Amino acid sequence: MIRPVFIISAPSGSGKSTLVGRLMAEIKDLTFSVSYTTRKPRGQEKEGEAYHFIDRADFEHRLSDSEFLEHAEVFGNYYGTHVSALAKAQAEGKDLVLDIDVQGAAQLKERIPDAVSIFVLAPSREMLEQRLRMRSQDSEEVIQRRLHDAIAEIQNYDAYDYVIVNDDLEEAAETLKSIVRAERVKRFRVESKIRPILETFGESKA
Repeated sequence: MIRPVFIISAPSGSGKSTLVGRLMAEIKDLTFSVSYTTRKPRGQEKEGEAYHFIDRADFEHRLSDSEFLEHAEVFGNYYGTHVSALAKAQAEGKDLVLDIDVQGAAQLKERIPDAVSIFVLAPSREMLEQRLRMRSQDSEEVIQRRLHDAIAEIQNYDAYDYVIVNDDLEEAAETLKSIVRAERVKRFRVESKIRPILETFGESKA
């Protein structure tokens, strides 16, 4: 049985990380893909939790050995999903959740066409800027660059299977969970549960 793969993308400041955190905490049988990156840890980020932090030479060596399902260079740093993430999720019988940008999402969709892609959108540019400033993680230059790059990212929304407008956190979180549940029902009809029901009606599936 091939488990679903869920791709979640959004411009920085859209609330994607919060939504993914809620999803992982409240829906069972999910596993989160920890990406590799060449950027330095921020704040309280720990190795193996937010990211696997490696240097540029190591990343490029792994890239030349085809170790990544997808990769992208963002703001001068590499990010990538290691092939082992998918293999591990399938072996454990869990759905893989990836938090990746639009470049990586496009690559992954080419490799896994059945992957479910979800785009998270802030309700306005003003709200996006406000959220970026509230994080107090970036310089003014970086904030302006993120806002500029958000325009190009948002233009790719129609390449995704679903779009969630994060104007209300509770509603957005419920929508994200509903998408995961619906995709599971669509893909797995749980024949072991259906057959006994049919048999009570004197019917069985050959």
